[in-house]
Amino acid sequence: MTLAVIFLMGPTATGKTDIAAELFKRLPVELISVDSALVYRGMDIGTAKPSREFLNNVPHRLIDICEPDETYSAARFRDDALLAIDEIHSKNKVPLLVGGTGLYFRALESGISDLPDADAEVRQRLEAEARDIGWQAMHDRLAEIDPVAAERIHPNDPQRIQRALEVYEISGRSMTDHYADAEASPFPFELIKIILNPGDRAKLHERIEYRFMNMLDEGLVDEVRAFHANGRFSSSLPAMRMVGYRQVWNYLDGETDYEEMVEKGIVATRQLAKRQMTWLRKEDNGIWLDSDESGLVDKIQGILAEKAHLLA
Repeated sequence: MTLAVIFLMGPTATGKTDIAAELFKRLPVELISVDSALVYRGMDIGTAKPSREFLNNVPHRLIDICEPDETYSAARFRDDALLAIDEIHSKNKVPLLVGGTGLYFRALESGISDLPDADAEVRQRLEAEARDIGWQAMHDRLAEIDPVAAERIHPNDPQRIQRALEVYEISGRSMTDHYADAEASPFPFELIKIILNPGDRAKLHERIEYRFMNMLDEGLVDEVRAFHANGRFSSSLPAMRMVGYRQVWNYLDGETDYEEMVEKGIVATRQLAKRQMTWLRKEDNGIWLDSDESGLVDKIQGILAEKAHLLA
């Protein structure tokens, strides 16, 4: 019998965590986080990480598994997730993977190419160039080197622009060429893919603004200040370039005032949600549901009940 895996996917601020928690109470599932920010210990407020009490009641694998100055890649996620999936299946439960990091979902489902490791020296040089000419100009350079990647990567996504340029500088080949040569690793499970779509964008934007303001009330600036004051950490680390953390770090550096930081944090989170939706629209075989629909958990449970032979 083919074993089942459930993906619960969606952009930020669509209620994925609460839905997954309710499904955990109702069904024989265990949860795996698919979130590139939640892997980092100590980054709690700005990542909207569930509370310790919540996680004690609704355990999630792959949360708080590395330090913010460690590198955590899609390849490492795939290895960790496959191990967690096997552990859950061994308990006669079904893995429910929940999150919004599309790259991680795709790496797990389709395999991953043999990209070169990050190079700190190359990254620092690219960051210095970006400070001089701006990320739009860096994106223009990427468009000349790798037009396919440039079309996929938004000009306001410096982390991915930098990575694509870094891959080319290290290997002499574009990221698109690396992906084309990759041998896909088949996903050996029956996949049920549920995608939450925020039908009302205005409501999503309101939730994003409310959530960011709540993070500030809960102490986001102090959380980032602790990293900022610690010599181990710098603004070049992927963890410190996460949405929210980057804007507060720049504020602490004196590059913006408080009001501008707040505005940029909200705008950056909205842009993140838009990029996540762009990624999700390319997903195959997904069951799309309106994240604002009433009775959503019941509807998802009904969908899964139709596949009861996989969840037995």
